[in-house]
Amino acid sequence: MTKSDFRFFHRMRVRWKECDVQGIAYYGSYLDFIDVAQAEYYRNLGILPYTAEYRGIFDLAAVKVTLEYQGSARMDDLIDVYMAVQKMGTTSIVKRSEIYRSSTKDLLVTGETISVNYDSGVGQSRPIPTKIRNIIEKFEKTGSTPT
Repeated sequence: MTKSDFRFFHRMRVRWKECDVQGIAYYGSYLDFIDVAQAEYYRNLGILPYTAEYRGIFDLAAVKVTLEYQGSARMDDLIDVYMAVQKMGTTSIVKRSEIYRSSTKDLLVTGETISVNYDSGVGQSRPIPTKIRNIIEKFEKTGSTPT
């Protein structure tokens, strides 16, 4: 994908706690960057899966994460985490992420995250609610968010 293929990105600054002594972001920090961007993606859509209200119908559990490293972020870099939902199954969501050094074409990491809508009360996956599915599909097609 290219940056223009994404409808959403979140900018953040690499902090010291995310780096080694040389000031290079730890490989695991990129998962945190993606997690923050995912939360902001859903917040942008008015979906708040971290609240009790939404967890009752839409609570994601990661089942697979793949990251490919192309470069390194460094202490105090501004980075842009691009996020898109590429596919939704009955219970699963496949998300694509790409992390760039802000205001450049420097691709640092590409990632794919597969999550399922999880019902912790019964300990199994459950269908993605139609309301949530419709909001995500509309945003990915048009860039429009709920009003």
